[in-house]
This record gives sequence, C-alpha cells and structure tokens, in this order.
Amino acid sequence: MQPMLRIGSNMTKRTIDDLALFGGPPLFAEPLHVGAPNVGDKQRLMRRIEEILERNWLTNDGPCVESFEREVARRVGVKHCIATTNGTLALELAARGLGMHGEVIVPAFTFVATVHAVRWQGMVPVFCDIRADDFNIDPSRIEALITPRTTGILAVHLWGRSCDVQALEAMARKHGLRLLFDASHAFGCTYHGRSIGQFGDAEVFSFHATKFINAFEGGAIVTNDDELAARVRLMKNFGFTGTDEVSYLGINGKMTEVAAAMGLTSLESFDTFVRRNRDNYRAYRTGLASLEGLRLIPFPEDEQCNYQYVTVQVDPERAGLDRDQLIRLLRAEKVLARRYFYPGVHRMEPYRSDPRYRLLRLPVTDLAASRMICLPTGIHVSPKQIEALCKLLGFIIDNAERIKGLMDAGYRYARHMPTFSELTGGLVE
Repeated sequence: MQPMLRIGSNMTKRTIDDLALFGGPPLFAEPLHVGAPNVGDKQRLMRRIEEILERNWLTNDGPCVESFEREVARRVGVKHCIATTNGTLALELAARGLGMHGEVIVPAFTFVATVHAVRWQGMVPVFCDIRADDFNIDPSRIEALITPRTTGILAVHLWGRSCDVQALEAMARKHGLRLLFDASHAFGCTYHGRSIGQFGDAEVFSFHATKFINAFEGGAIVTNDDELAARVRLMKNFGFTGTDEVSYLGINGKMTEVAAAMGLTSLESFDTFVRRNRDNYRAYRTGLASLEGLRLIPFPEDEQCNYQYVTVQVDPERAGLDRDQLIRLLRAEKVLARRYFYPGVHRMEPYRSDPRYRLLRLPVTDLAASRMICLPTGIHVSPKQIEALCKLLGFIIDNAERIKGLMDAGYRYARHMPTFSELTGGLVE
C-alpha cells in the first residue's frame, strides 16, 4: 500500500495518480517562488515616493540615495558605500576601479553575472573549482592557477555562506593580487563575527528584486579604501568632478531616488524578513531531516545569517530520483524550485565554446550543478506551506521507484504542464 500524503482537510494525495504531473490537482493554488519580492511597509514606501516627487529630485545622488548609502555603510561597518544601478554594474565598477586586468580567478558555480562582469571589462576569467563542503571557491586550488597575467581574485559568498576569507586574503597578499568579493547573497551575514562587506579590497551587494533586501533593482560597493571609493564615485557618474568638468573615464551607474526609497523601506523591515527566512529554514530542517537522499545545506550556527536561500543536495542513488526529475514533479505542483547554479558558468556561452576552456575540468562544480535545488522561501512562504511541501517530498521519495518508472516511460496525464516562464512572472535571477 502506498503511503498517503495529507495536506489539510481538502488536499489528500492518496496515490501516485494524485500527483499533478500525472493528472491530479496541484498542491498549491498559487506558485511558490524562490525569490518573490519583499516590499516592507507600503505606506512608508509611498510616502517616500511622494516626497521624491515633491522635491522633484529623481536621480543624481539625491537625499534618499545618500541616506541609503549611509545606512548600508553603518550596518556593514565600513567607511564607504557607493550605491549603483545594479549589482552586476557594481562588480564591473569595483573590478575596474581596483585596476584588475588580464586574468582574474573566479568560481564557475555562481550566477552568470559574476563572471560576465569580469569578461565585459575585457578580463579573462580563470575558473577555479569549489569545495564540496560549502560550495565556495576552493583556496587550495587557486595557487596552481596563478600566472604572470593574474591580477585578482573574485570570490563569491554563495547563498550567504561566507568564503574562507582568511585563506583568500593570505593568498592575495602572498601574490600581490586584488581581492574582490561578490556578496550579492550575503547582506546581513557575518564571517568570524564580522559583517561580510568588510573584507578584501571591496565587496559588492545586490539589491535586486529577488534579494531579501531589495531596491527594486540596485547594487552597492562597500569598502574601507578611500581612494577606491573616490574613484568609483567618479566612474559611476561619467567622471564628473564639477558641473561641467570631467576628469575621469566613467559611465552612468547611479541608483535612482525611487530605488533608494525602496531600499530604505526594505532595510526597515530587515529583522522581519530575516525572522521569516529563519523560521522557514528551520521548518525545512525539521521536514527534510528524515528524507532519504535529500541533504539540507546548513547555515553556520555561530554566525549571523540572512537565511535567504534554502538549498538541498539530491543524491539520486539514495533518493531514487535525480534532481531534474524532482524539479519537474515540484513544478507541476506549483513549487518553483530552481537549479542554482546549473550548469555552471563554464558550460554557458561564451565560455563553453572558448578554446581556452576546452580542456577545463571542474569535477566538484559539475557534481554540485547536477544535484542542487533551491526551494521556495521568503516572506510570502509560510512554515505551514513548507510542512506541506516536505510531506510532498516524502511521498515522492517513498514512491520514487514507481514514479521514476512512469517518468522514464513518458507517462503523463496532465492536460497542461505550465512552463517555467508562465509560472515565474519574471522572477528569474
């Protein structure tokens, strides 16, 4: 007899045919997203926007942008915060401002923007494999990649879990390299009790709509380097040093006032967002604890975390289904799990067809890219929904052999399997 899945009084999955992929109704009426936007206090936001319109000061480092920069710098504990249009441009400005050129060592297990930012500035990404325990760049593999053309390391605090900062800083000092951190996932997190944002030559945050603190779209460079901060401020404002005097090569990378208003409003709800993320993470930890083949990637108990991403590693041998089969089943139930970060940047264009990477082998990255799932969380997902989702996963794992057989045979009764784009509503970062 098949295990029965009960979710509330009006939803019972008694048989495999009740799964949405095989014709049953979806478990959830509305899609559950990995990164649905947090808004915070809408009335406060609208008052700020009204004040912006009354001042008629919409951009060019207005009061909201200045306040946002001060607040981010205060929370992180750094001297300088330079707000930008988005996190990708912040990476480009920081790398260029640091004088990086030639070759820059990067992980391939990251969002593609990390590497694109380097390549867009004319640098050559040199891909380094990751560690199997925390999925961050492996410092022990970096030294073998350093050549006379290497000028920097761009490391990523993946999913808000910090890199081995100490080892990376020692490596950078030893070889005279610049060290830049992509901290897009790590706002509000710590390393050895110190706020992420204080390390290396500079760090970059993303305040994209899918991040738990967002500015609609935005980014920021944080640093204690006075000269770098001054240089980046010139670069993100066309190089202007006066009303009609340009003294440096620059572009338009400024954050708008309305984006900063959203950022300030988000920051005011920081504790609320983190608390919900933490509650959701703990609900997943409880719900997944006994499921064979699914390993929740833990957050460090001795550090502050934003709990923004819930990531699970799938062992297909033990789970009975592989990661992509699980995702297909979940999406039919309107659970928009994501393959973060598949297939690895080194297997995307323009890198996969570049002769320089033809013989590249990143075994830990490739394995992680084939097994990782990010599950829905955030202010719009409740612990009760997570409990239901974990029971669904348990039902699937308990019946994995038969489900896999049906999927391999192409068995599917569902009249319409919604596409990812139909379900996501544009939430793709």
